[in-house]
Amino acid sequence: MKRRDFVRQLSYFSLLSAIPGEGLVWPADDFPVSEFSGKLRPVGRALEMEGYYVWCNSPIKGPDGKIHVFFSRWSDKKGMGGWINSSEIAHAVASSPEAPFELVGTILAPRGAGYWDATTCHNPHIKLVDGKYCLFYMGNSNGKTDTKRIGLATSDSLYGPWKRPDLPLLEAGPAGAWEDHCTTNPSFIKHPNGEYWLYYKSWNTEEYEQAKGQPIRGNRKYGLAIAKKLEGPYVRYEGNPVIDFSSRGGNKQFEDAFIWLEGRRFKLLARDMGVFNHEAGLYLESRDGKKWGEPEVAYRSLDNYVQEPPAPRHLKRYGRLERPQLLFDENRPAYLFTAAQGGKYMTSSAFIFKIEK
Repeated sequence: MKRRDFVRQLSYFSLLSAIPGEGLVWPADDFPVSEFSGKLRPVGRALEMEGYYVWCNSPIKGPDGKIHVFFSRWSDKKGMGGWINSSEIAHAVASSPEAPFELVGTILAPRGAGYWDATTCHNPHIKLVDGKYCLFYMGNSNGKTDTKRIGLATSDSLYGPWKRPDLPLLEAGPAGAWEDHCTTNPSFIKHPNGEYWLYYKSWNTEEYEQAKGQPIRGNRKYGLAIAKKLEGPYVRYEGNPVIDFSSRGGNKQFEDAFIWLEGRRFKLLARDMGVFNHEAGLYLESRDGKKWGEPEVAYRSLDNYVQEPPAPRHLKRYGRLERPQLLFDENRPAYLFTAAQGGKYMTSSAFIFKIEK
């Protein structure tokens, strides 16, 4: 049996086990499961690079018919924590989402002292907006979380050159606010009314500092900022945060949101941080992009789709799928790109799913 056939057969039995009444193998017997979850078919790992951790895989189909992925990477000598102080953003291309990707090169690297993105470039999120390629990303200036800011690099071509901003696109909120620590994990849509909507993650500094040393620090929430022009200024929505799970107790929170507009519905994928468990993905919908419905399971842990070697000691998030990003085909979600620890070099890589119609 070919490996891909084996993977798909394994996925089929995993999906059967998720049908209510058939005996769940995943500890989620009473979790609401989205229709989106049932459409996922594992393709497998991609962008396994010797000497690097690979994360934040954001795909787009180019005018050349190829699939372009913009992703974060950093030296394996830094360990998993290298994303915060030495990540760069690179570009790879394939003939299809299921074909091998070839590295084009690094497009954004830390610029050094004096710049807002001096020490890391991370969280790439690629979009085609008004005929221009827009790469939203996070940078920081001190290798720590409190200077994380969202920026926007632009180009007329997926192959560059990329014009890098002198200033971040969105600063943190005022001291004491729920969002005074940082702006990060961008997700962007151009609203049908012509406005430019930027979703972002943040949290409160005092809450974060008080909780240092605990398994979960602070409480991550999502806000919305709106602009009349792509370049800004972006004004925070007065009803922020638009998604906040803190009132559910147990320091429930989430991150890595990817938001898109499908028909007349806003839809969202994210990484769960305690709403159901820490291994799930979340799926939410909204009519207006501001008030969101109840979360459902978007996807499960990696071992529900493929069989991989046991977790090595140095990888503490092994089996968890993070940073969900979608590849669209004629405005329909066609593939789900995630990031997962492990792979050929036991660092991290992309893991891709096909989304069945």
